[in-house]
Amino acid sequence: MQVVPSPVAGFFSALCGSRQLPAKARGSHMPLRILIVDDSASIRHLLRFFIEHNTDWHVCGEAENGQIAVEQVRKLKPQAVILDLSMPVMNGLEAAREITRIDPNVQMVMFTMHTSEQLRKDAEAAGIKAVISKSDTIGNHLLASLRTLCAA
Repeated sequence: MQVVPSPVAGFFSALCGSRQLPAKARGSHMPLRILIVDDSASIRHLLRFFIEHNTDWHVCGEAENGQIAVEQVRKLKPQAVILDLSMPVMNGLEAAREITRIDPNVQMVMFTMHTSEQLRKDAEAAGIKAVISKSDTIGNHLLASLRTLCAA
């Protein structure tokens, strides 16, 4: 699993993996397709707003729990998934295990209030590339970090 000095940088780095910059930055017509999974509608809307207003990536869907996320991955075929940990019905780790089984190429980032070294280990085992704390600042720093890490 990626150890990231800046949680914000890790968020975008993990989403992109080894992918190039978003299409808007490199002149391509293939934007990254992202599924946002969080039981908080306000977090989903905030992430969607920042992604869609600052990149040409496409939020292809949203889900309020892990079970719906798994269904959406099957249906929408996203390239990246942003997962919360604590959700009703199926938590983010359980969903990540199932998503990895369905499509091991999907890039996953956990965006949660609950970060610890043990969670990072469990997340890595489930196929998640980075665990990012919701308590860290998002916005321009998040997007700048995503762009930087996607270029690597």
